[in-house]
Amino acid sequence: MVETGISGLDAMLYGGIPKDNQVIVVGGPGAGKTLLAFEFIYKGAKQGHAGVFFALEEDPKRIIHNAKSTFSNFEDIDELIDQGKIIINGKDISEGILSEFDDPKYEFGKIVTEMESLIVKSGATRVVADSISAVELIVKDPIAYRRSMWSLVANLRRLGVTTLLTSESDRPERSKLRFKPEHFIFDGMLAMYQSGEDIKRVSALEVLKMRGYRHSFITAPYEITPSGFDVLSAEEMTRR
Repeated sequence: MVETGISGLDAMLYGGIPKDNQVIVVGGPGAGKTLLAFEFIYKGAKQGHAGVFFALEEDPKRIIHNAKSTFSNFEDIDELIDQGKIIINGKDISEGILSEFDDPKYEFGKIVTEMESLIVKSGATRVVADSISAVELIVKDPIAYRRSMWSLVANLRRLGVTTLLTSESDRPERSKLRFKPEHFIFDGMLAMYQSGEDIKRVSALEVLKMRGYRHSFITAPYEITPSGFDVLSAEEMTRR
């Protein structure tokens, strides 16, 4: 098992994410998907495991800035980056959106090749792809998009890495969650919900599946603190 290092989440996963599994993290805007994924990479780096964070929508510098601003107690982010334990790179897909790509599959193939090169070069064991929803802007045909996801997952498995892939949801509430065909491709799925009004908004996380392994079926509220995520799971509360 690969411990995420995220407070409360490992308890919900009964130890962590199964090694070499590919897990999709679904949530609405502002749920904290990118930050959760960054903490996964950061906590691995603290244990000496190199991790690659591949940004498909935001400038890598902005990813780092937001992480530092939110997780102010993570004071060694720059040090871990300098040591090559955290590698944040990306390809701004928006560069080609307005002009339209001549061959969407070729463009996606270039992204996958770049990811593989970073993983092999760094010896990373943890990987983040943020966000695969951006790929839909390239590969617009639903069948071709699903095939692209199959290809991506197959390549990540071949490389032997444990991966979090974030995906946008236009329905942030649990009662309105919709499953897409590509969700069934991944080994695991985490959903991050938000309910209520902005001033009374409640955030919660659920493990929807972790193929072949036991996990919690209870939705747990979470907070984003300067020291990282704090998932208030029932399993974790029994230890406190």
